[in-house]
Amino acid sequence: MDDVRRVDVVVVGAGQAGLSAGYFLRRAGFAPETGYVLLDAGAGPGGAWRERWPTLRLSDVHGISDLPGLRFDGADPDRPAAEVMAEYFAAYEREFELPVYRPVTVTGVYDRPDRWLAVRTDAGEWRARALVNATGTWRRPFWPYYPGRASFAGRQLHTADYRGPDEFAGRRVVVVGGGTSAVQVLDEVAEVAAATRWVTRRPPVFVEEFGLEQRRAAVARVAARVGAGLPPGSVVAATGLPWTPRLRRMRAAGLLRRYPMFDRIVPDGVVWSDGSVFAADVILWCTGFRPVLDHLAPLRLRGPGGGIAMDGTRVVVDERVHLVGYGLSASTIGANRAGRAAVRDIRRLLAADRDAVGRA
Repeated sequence: MDDVRRVDVVVVGAGQAGLSAGYFLRRAGFAPETGYVLLDAGAGPGGAWRERWPTLRLSDVHGISDLPGLRFDGADPDRPAAEVMAEYFAAYEREFELPVYRPVTVTGVYDRPDRWLAVRTDAGEWRARALVNATGTWRRPFWPYYPGRASFAGRQLHTADYRGPDEFAGRRVVVVGGGTSAVQVLDEVAEVAAATRWVTRRPPVFVEEFGLEQRRAAVARVAARVGAGLPPGSVVAATGLPWTPRLRRMRAAGLLRRYPMFDRIVPDGVVWSDGSVFAADVILWCTGFRPVLDHLAPLRLRGPGGGIAMDGTRVVVDERVHLVGYGLSASTIGANRAGRAAVRDIRRLLAADRDAVGRA
């Protein structure tokens, strides 16, 4: 694509949040191609689900919500979640004829003197009056620094690199992290490994239920952070780990014995401050992800606290930009609601712009 294309709204990302935004843009009367487009870096439909490890079955996943307008049901719970969700997202794109371009990587978003946004990609440039960013976190795994990490003689990998437990047969594995993915991986790896050691920075908080009161409290904690312009933090920090049948089974098997973070890494393992050592062949960092927002850096959206101050989905310092799947909307239910809210605000913004041009 050599020429510059103009469109009212560019949606960056076609995962859950991006597809939700596309649905509500369509329903609000925005025309495909001229009214809105979705630019997705993936090789095919499915968002981050495409990248999940093959041994993650649909039955292992909790919290899947329907995309707006199309129910998700009838899938075999024993099938890989990556396959099932990719099929569902593909069916959704077809059902609502969403204008998705892929693979397209957005390299930067720039302000222009005419108040349009220049969305530069590896496939050319779009110019938009508003932008919905729905890039999620999967493409930015977080690797924490620990002394001696570069000296480790074994293998280190992140959840993003994990493809199943078979390659860890007979190995001694340290699993680092206190989130849902960490305990899922720990459960799988423990079946084949010679030994495992689970370490977390803070003691994990297990909760018996995650009902309405707990949800409201979690939302309030995240809202306080993003409203103050701070990074939103991890999901598990806000919600804790609900006791599932899997976790209860792991507890009964003695797999949930947690150790504090080690003090340093040595070539053949990890060492704690009291001098205790665990000899390891593998360190598996299940340490989460960070929002993929580097392409928005030219807009200077971040505040002194390191985060982006938000009012709902709208960026406080630039009302043309909405973040969905970020902060309060970093969940499947939240992403759907965020798509609706973003489109509502964008309609108001564009209508106000048209009125201003008319008065001029």
